[in-house]
Amino acid sequence: MSSTKAKSTAKAVSRSTRAGLQFPVGRVARFLKAGKYSERVGAGAPVYLSAVLEYLAAEVLELAGNEARNSKKTRIGPRHIQLAVANDEELSQLFKGVTISSGGANPNFNPQMLPKTTAEKAKDMGCGSQ
Repeated sequence: MSSTKAKSTAKAVSRSTRAGLQFPVGRVARFLKAGKYSERVGAGAPVYLSAVLEYLAAEVLELAGNEARNSKKTRIGPRHIQLAVANDEELSQLFKGVTISSGGANPNFNPQMLPKTTAEKAKDMGCGSQ
């Protein structure tokens, strides 16, 4: 059996499968090339970018799933994504200028309007041990 014969019968394995990713490495590579971000795109760049995008998507979906479970829903909606992003410090920084359609208003509580805890009440009264 010649080496060319062995190559032709081998099953094609996608770059996403090789990298162990769910996000499409080939599609990301195509977008990087078509976007004209640079003249050339290295082989590792689309793999790395796909991994980053997959991680971000998994993080947002996990937090949104927790929000959906907290509101006793079985389906994640735009509101759950909005709340998940707003409650996470790093994601809210990343999504700072983003509007999520049908996400509703951002929950924005003024800390001075919240009820005081017992420790804060004691401190205001001057009963704290010093």
